[in-house]
Amino acid sequence: MSFILLEIKNGVGFITLNRPEKFNAFNRDMAFSMQAALDECEANNEVRCVYITGSGKAFCAGQDLGEVTGENPATFDKILLEHYNPIITRIRKIAKPVLCAVNGVAAGAGANIAICCDIVIASDKASFVQAFSKIGLIPDCGGTYFLPRLIGLQKATAIMMLADKVSAEEAEKMGMIYKYFSAETFETESIKMAESLAQMPTMALAFTKQALNESLQNNLIDQLNYEDKLQYKAAHTEDYNEGVAAFLEKRNPIFKGK
Repeated sequence: MSFILLEIKNGVGFITLNRPEKFNAFNRDMAFSMQAALDECEANNEVRCVYITGSGKAFCAGQDLGEVTGENPATFDKILLEHYNPIITRIRKIAKPVLCAVNGVAAGAGANIAICCDIVIASDKASFVQAFSKIGLIPDCGGTYFLPRLIGLQKATAIMMLADKVSAEEAEKMGMIYKYFSAETFETESIKMAESLAQMPTMALAFTKQALNESLQNNLIDQLNYEDKLQYKAAHTEDYNEGVAAFLEKRNPIFKGK
């Protein structure tokens, strides 16, 4: 049984976390399979959007604690260095939009893998839990980086220290995620959004992602200069020419991601 499923359809690379009996908690094999799936989506020109979700009732319960207890347990520094940090950096660097469709509970590392994605949507059955303090750990997987930038330092601190469960509705209201849908329409709406992203000018979306990544560390002048460089690149793509032509001809553009 594969712990990570990958299907490419309609320009979308569908990555499904697939340990439902363990609420899709990560072990070593699953982490490496996730990295490989992200690499395949990056390398495959047919993929113009990446869609990450979970099988079963949960999105991801975080780390499988069975791997860090018992005989010859894995150390957390090894797990972070080899398992999670490569997943987070791949998601942020891949030159394609990454949509996370949170179908159920996202706890610990699962919550932070979700919120590092470009667009996060959730089912109304989903929830987000920074569960680390319950077992004497700190939030990892970039959680201390992304969450305060999404919702503010005060609220992020409280959620992390108190390990409060945040519903999908609450997550949308505080800006942790983009949008939530009813469980009945969630799959249809999330796939529709991913397929829409896959039809957009992929290089422009990639440049937008790069600009947003840089904005997290740049001052205004540096950011303006970086935007100038990326806009020059965007203006020399085939999709830009198609977009302008379609506008002038009053028709819908047909972007090819080039």
